[in-house]
Amino acid sequence: MVRILFIGDIVGKPAREYLKILLPSLRKDLNLDFIIANGENAAGGSSITLATAEDIFGAGVDVITSGDHIFKKKESRVVLDTKDLIRPLNYGEFSAGKGYIIKEVAGVKIGVINLMGRVFMQPVDCPFKAIKSILEDVKREAKIIFVDMHAEATSEKVALGHFLSGKASAVVGTHTHIPTADEKIIDNFTAYITDVGMTGSCDSVIGREKHQIIEKFITNMPTRFNLAQEDIRMQAVLIEVDEESGRALSIERAEYKKEI
Repeated sequence: MVRILFIGDIVGKPAREYLKILLPSLRKDLNLDFIIANGENAAGGSSITLATAEDIFGAGVDVITSGDHIFKKKESRVVLDTKDLIRPLNYGEFSAGKGYIIKEVAGVKIGVINLMGRVFMQPVDCPFKAIKSILEDVKREAKIIFVDMHAEATSEKVALGHFLSGKASAVVGTHTHIPTADEKIIDNFTAYITDVGMTGSCDSVIGREKHQIIEKFITNMPTRFNLAQEDIRMQAVLIEVDEESGRALSIERAEYKKEI
């Protein structure tokens, strides 16, 4: 059995600093074999840099996934080329970086694939067709397949979960920063949740200062959105997978709060 922790969208420095405190002991306490985290908001709330990626890897994360903000900082391309960071596969073959990665832990190979939705999102290739085009190749190398579906629409995430039922060990949603309560095992094989949530300030509007967001809604005027600093939490899911069959055995939501 392989125990995998997936961490919801890491939002800026407060989240990174908390991971440094929490993850080393958590890996031991939960007997974790592998840790994945979405890091597309790691650098000041948007994209990622080499320094912020090193913070996350240094805390104990094995692979970083991303999403629609990944290319907002030019330095992200350096990280994609040199670190175990992946971007959504359906950005297409001409995009910088790679859309999946295969890692080995304790003799077990794990394939991590990143996808991005198209509903209410920027134009990208079809995520369903994109993963179908590479899935068999990945499965020939790795029994365990883990998919991060970075998307706005719940229907699109749910549809992908069913599309990959029996093919992927886990399909987890990211992007909205709000955890959903629908964790389950689809068809006794694929662990699924529509959104894992985020790592950052929960006394906020999806990680940003709440009063600034409210002002934007009220006035419709351009407003600077600063990162919130209070009530820092890590929201995640813990998934157990049978290493021989790639079948998910369990999925459990988890939340940890930084002590003041």
